[in-house]
Amino acid sequence: MANIIKCPHCNKTFELTDVLQHQIEEKLTADLFKKHQEELETVKKEAEQKIRKDLEEKTSLEMSDLQKQLSEKEEKVNEMRGNELKLREEKRKLQEKEKDLELETKRRIDDERKKIEESVLKQAVEEHRFQDLEKEQKIAALQKQLEEALRKSKVGSQQLQGEVLELDIEGLLRDSFPSDEVAPVAKGVKGADVRQIVKSPKGYAAGVILWEIKRTKAWTDSWTSKLKEDLRAETANIPVIVTTTLPKDIDSGFGLYDGVWVVSFNLVVPVATIIRKNLLDVLFEKAVSSHKGEKSEILYEYITSHEFQQQVEAIVEVYNEMKGQIEKEKAAFEKIWKAREGQMQRFISSTANVVGSIQGRIGQTALPIKGLELLEDGE
Repeated sequence: MANIIKCPHCNKTFELTDVLQHQIEEKLTADLFKKHQEELETVKKEAEQKIRKDLEEKTSLEMSDLQKQLSEKEEKVNEMRGNELKLREEKRKLQEKEKDLELETKRRIDDERKKIEESVLKQAVEEHRFQDLEKEQKIAALQKQLEEALRKSKVGSQQLQGEVLELDIEGLLRDSFPSDEVAPVAKGVKGADVRQIVKSPKGYAAGVILWEIKRTKAWTDSWTSKLKEDLRAETANIPVIVTTTLPKDIDSGFGLYDGVWVVSFNLVVPVATIIRKNLLDVLFEKAVSSHKGEKSEILYEYITSHEFQQQVEAIVEVYNEMKGQIEKEKAAFEKIWKAREGQMQRFISSTANVVGSIQGRIGQTALPIKGLELLEDGE
């Protein structure tokens, strides 16, 4: 009976152990509920923090991506602006270079025109001089024999022109070397056109130069054989052909061809001066060493001497120098023109590449350049 208690409110009786057990259960239940509530709050807070953290990270990543996209777009815009500025600068430089090239081309054309005018004027003066000489010869021929002059005028003036040149060369040699005997070969007599007997200041004969004058449009190899036969027949020393048309191997105006000296009209006096010096040197050697033997031996010694070799080498050196200068000038001009052509090609190619890059970025209709459409069609 001691373990039974009565409720003062309802007058019901309970065992003490049941009451204690019920209170303990209620306390345990309350503690468990409280603990469960605390655990739920903890889980809820952790979940909220995790969600907030994930949301912040996602938002931060999206913001970074957006900022990166914005930065890339700004860089592209800046790059396009830089390309546009560069293109404008290249266009300006191209226009300046085109103006410089046009000016240089006009200057070159003016220089070439001036050279051509000078050459034409010089040729006209020379032709006028020849025409005056031809007129004088025609007048003299008409006075001597009118019928013969009429016949020659019908046949042609080639032979008459040759006679005019013979008279011109004859007078030129006589004026340049007054101590020599310069005489034409009589018409109808087999031989060269002009015979020049070289004489020393004291009047001693040093040798004979045979001059053959040719004024034709083409060179003939038989001229040298014929002149060498005349040389042997005249017992002369030096054969020279003066011609308006030189052989292929002689393009400098002077040279030795098949044992005969070939020279253009403008080099007659310099070549005659060199030949005369050689003949006078031989005459001097003959006078100095006349007691050493026969004249043939003296001549042989001179021909085989170092001095004669040097004289011939000097003539050849002058020819080689003139030929080398012509070749160098030709090569230099070809090199300059080739280099400028390459520079222009690289310049227009670079411009086409810049325009193509811009059109590839912002469209084919952007930045149309007049003159590049043909290049694109060709590609």
